[in-house]
Amino acid sequence: MDAEIIYNPTAGPRDVIRELRRIRTFFAEHGWSVRLRMTEEPGDATWMAREAAEKGRDAVIAAGGDGTVNEVVNGLAGTPAALGVLPVGTGNLWAKELRVPTYTLTAPFRLRQAAEGLVEGTVRAIDVGRAGDRVFLCWASVGLDAQVTSEMEPRERYQKRLGALPYVIAAFLVARDFKGVEAEITIDGHVVEGRTLLVSVNNIQRYGGLIEVAPEARLDDGLVDVFVFKGLGIGYALRHVVRVLSRRYLDDPEVVHRQGRRVEVRTEKPLWVQVDGDPIGTTPVIMEVVPRALRIIAPPCMPSQLFSATPSGDR
Repeated sequence: MDAEIIYNPTAGPRDVIRELRRIRTFFAEHGWSVRLRMTEEPGDATWMAREAAEKGRDAVIAAGGDGTVNEVVNGLAGTPAALGVLPVGTGNLWAKELRVPTYTLTAPFRLRQAAEGLVEGTVRAIDVGRAGDRVFLCWASVGLDAQVTSEMEPRERYQKRLGALPYVIAAFLVARDFKGVEAEITIDGHVVEGRTLLVSVNNIQRYGGLIEVAPEARLDDGLVDVFVFKGLGIGYALRHVVRVLSRRYLDDPEVVHRQGRRVEVRTEKPLWVQVDGDPIGTTPVIMEVVPRALRIIAPPCMPSQLFSATPSGDR
């Protein structure tokens, strides 16, 4: 592999540049030619990834959190270069979906394990989503969690060391005052209306890195899983959380689940929209699938049930 590692030094609980230099040596020992680049400001990873693809690199490896991965994806989608990930962020949702070992302060050697998975991996083509002019890999949403994201991001490093706790606190405070709004959600022509707390459009099975909300989702089926959580305030929000955790949410009349290719969300007043954990603006918004637009390095630990098709054997 001729590859580039794009590292966001502000991602995660601490700087891991020394570890990444050792990882680069590990790649070289396995015949890879790898260049290490560091971002300086938001958006750098996108143009760096696009430049790497234009130069004919085989792969671009995102070393950071989900925000960094999303930026790299926005540079790679539609190109032959494959996405790899070395998860050193806080949430690492994409890495957890792939079952890639994630780096933590108490488990620093997992980064080497993640690198081993890339060396042993195979290249697969997967779908991505698009919200406006922004590509997303994991999920996009409108409403409650996007409001939380808009208030939390970007975070200082000391906040990242606290893990998910600041998000949990912020989510409770936002939900306490969030009343939901009248919304019209059109999914491949099918209209869902009502007072809505959250619209989640999933390209992957998990939500938040822990909760498997879309077990039937596949990365290469040309579809997204759309969830509309209806309600009026914190009582409904807590009810939805309990039902999701107990896996009874699909039986709730206040929850609508559809699979589709195109989702349009209109609301009576603007609501925040987020993709892969980054706020990108407000409603109205159109979200749609871009089939097989991204190549990824799928490590051996990645569950086969994330795919609908058999491996193509292109690596």
